Amino acid sequence: MQLYPNRLNEALNKGLSACYLIFGDEPQQKLESLEAIRQQARQQGFDERTSLVADTGFNWNQLLEASQTLSLFASRQIIEVEMPSGKPGVEGAKVLTQLALQPSPDVLLILHGPRIGKDVQNAKWFKSLDKQGTYIPCYPLEGKQLNSWIADRLRRAGLQATSDVTKLLSDYCEGNLLAARQEIDKLALLYPAGQLDRAKAEQALVDQSRFNVFQLVDVLLAGDAQKAVKMLYRLESEGVEPTIVLWALVREWQTLSSLQFARNQGQNLAGLWNKYKIWSNRQALYQQALQRLDAAHLEQMQHKLGSLDQALKQSALTRPYVELCHLCLLFIPMPLQGISLEYT
Repeated sequence: MQLYPNRLNEALNKGLSACYLIFGDEPQQKLESLEAIRQQARQQGFDERTSLVADTGFNWNQLLEASQTLSLFASRQIIEVEMPSGKPGVEGAKVLTQLALQPSPDVLLILHGPRIGKDVQNAKWFKSLDKQGTYIPCYPLEGKQLNSWIADRLRRAGLQATSDVTKLLSDYCEGNLLAARQEIDKLALLYPAGQLDRAKAEQALVDQSRFNVFQLVDVLLAGDAQKAVKMLYRLESEGVEPTIVLWALVREWQTLSSLQFARNQGQNLAGLWNKYKIWSNRQALYQQALQRLDAAHLEQMQHKLGSLDQALKQSALTRPYVELCHLCLLFIPMPLQGISLEYT
């Protein structure tokens, strides 16, 4: 059964699952989910906790032994297995499938790791455990989901905040829920009376938003210029190499050009998604971009991308992120044809 983190507490109040699969690339939700499950398990007599790390060379017999052994001081135990790669390998898959087929009411199994793909979710071991337990995907929050998460944490901290404060926190901490939680805790200490307006929040907050190049690409495909510029600023301040951003832009230009060419040849987009490995949650973004960008736009982008690539290789730039910003705005597109990039 799949369950998102914001519904976990409600489900835990109804009882524990036989096992939990917590995977994703958003650390704060993973930490909160783990702690919520541990707390509920302790209340139900799971007094012992064993932690294992299934890295390269891990002996999966350790998990079998742990599941069959209880200390003299505990009748029920939690076994947590961190899976750094998200995949157990052949040996691990056999062990996990075996545990799924022989669940014990005195053992609560929790697997956690990075974001996993459909190949893992369709594996026999995963399906077997998912049938017995709960899968909790923890992905970065955006837009309304992020605002709701922040509003909920403000209420839990005893703060009465306006919608402006929620929006401000979202802007300052987007892509970094751990920082958002820390900022909310700080605000609760600074304003114990509970009343919080935008002016007070602005005095206390530090911009801790974090992004990666993949999020930047999605924003560009969606045509959000303001957010794209903010992301570039954060990527530059975090020391992300310009070549990494350029690589992402070139890859998306290639994909868009291929899709447009195929469509102009009379091919249906529905038949191209699998070919270019574009999953359903991103297909609408590409459709939006193709509606905005014609062949002339893509040709101009190709020229600019090539020029910037040469300039970076020759170390001819003092502020490469200025030129990257120019390139990103061409994805919107903005009328920048008459503005040349200065590489000298």
